[in-house]
Amino acid sequence: MTKYHAMREVPATAGFKKGDVLFLCGELFGRGYANGIIDEARAKGMTIIGATVGRRDSDGTLRPLNAEELAAAEANLGGKIINIPLEAGFDMEPGKDGVTPCDRLKGVKPDEWASVKLDPAEVDFSRKTGTKRFRDNLAAVVKELSALLPSKADLLVVHTMAGGIPRARVFMPILNKLFKGQGDRFLASEPFWNSDLGQLCALSFNEVTADTLGYLIESTASLREKHDVRYAAYGYHGCEVMVNGEFVWQSYTPYLQGWAKIRLEEIATAAWDNGIKATVYNCPEILTNSSALFLGVENSLYPLLSALKQEGVDSVVDECQSLLKEGSTTGDLVKIATDYLVNPLITSTRDYDSWPQHNSPAQQEYMLNVSAELISLNADPKEIVCAVLSRAVFVGVGRLMFNSSWNPQAPVFWLNHDVIAKALAGI
Repeated sequence: MTKYHAMREVPATAGFKKGDVLFLCGELFGRGYANGIIDEARAKGMTIIGATVGRRDSDGTLRPLNAEELAAAEANLGGKIINIPLEAGFDMEPGKDGVTPCDRLKGVKPDEWASVKLDPAEVDFSRKTGTKRFRDNLAAVVKELSALLPSKADLLVVHTMAGGIPRARVFMPILNKLFKGQGDRFLASEPFWNSDLGQLCALSFNEVTADTLGYLIESTASLREKHDVRYAAYGYHGCEVMVNGEFVWQSYTPYLQGWAKIRLEEIATAAWDNGIKATVYNCPEILTNSSALFLGVENSLYPLLSALKQEGVDSVVDECQSLLKEGSTTGDLVKIATDYLVNPLITSTRDYDSWPQHNSPAQQEYMLNVSAELISLNADPKEIVCAVLSRAVFVGVGRLMFNSSWNPQAPVFWLNHDVIAKALAGI
């Protein structure tokens, strides 16, 4: 388990300048964590270069973006995209018998998950094929990137690859029960995780979320010979939030990607030990399109209001207040979230050394009910406080990661609510 190392003070302003380059490894979709660091780089006059995961045709063939897709992706990024598919993972790769992991699960019903058996040798063949494809394409991307770099440019490489849920139809109803199920619809995460389907997820999460950072560091060795290169990656390993005036570490349960996030930290630490400036920044819980599956993850976002008040960031607090129903206050949100965070159902599994934890019926029901209560205080379900607080986190995290990356001090940092509020106070 990685030693807990929280960033407590806002780092000095980065010395990146016009002509330096930020390379985003992982396609940018919508608004998310990566927007914060891109905005910081753009404000410094840096050149933004991105990648794409490519697209799958109806027959499953992976291809580059077409002209229309490329134009839209470059407009969204605000920079050039190297149009070589960097889709990570192996769920669509044929095994020795020509059948992909996803195709092996065709026709499987969600309630049959426990009886599914997968041949480990076939899955491993697909995994190795997917790894080779990714690494070959990554080498081609790095070759193009090298040609685009000015001779004296510093390079900031930002790894944003995460997830890895296999794209078989059976998984979404299972995961909906696992993360959002109550009563008869509850599914315990531990037996699922130990099943063949769960272990397929574990392999896929490791490959997409963690191992891609290792491949990225290895493939850019030639760039480190000519340029000063730093690597920044997005992690999650719980987060400190303010509870009754004190900052307390807590986490979302069940966070099945947690083992892959630990692996990500280990990859950065191994690189750091070899003199490579690679840092994983563990970020707070937020609510985005991609995290909406994990309803309840946002319960720990509301205490950011207390940290913002403490640092005098009143504009964000005021914006949140303006979105609430008449008679409701941000203080109500904080009280409900605080009661949740001190409840024994939530504190009973709050153990850093044994993270990540699995769910229980009572814990999950309570988490989801509190989530619904908090969201119900918004005047408009389409304009919610969580979105405002999530944007604040993007901005704070982006600023901290960008400035820390200029002179990185450790392979793993936790960016908790205290330092994010301090970063926002300086904007």
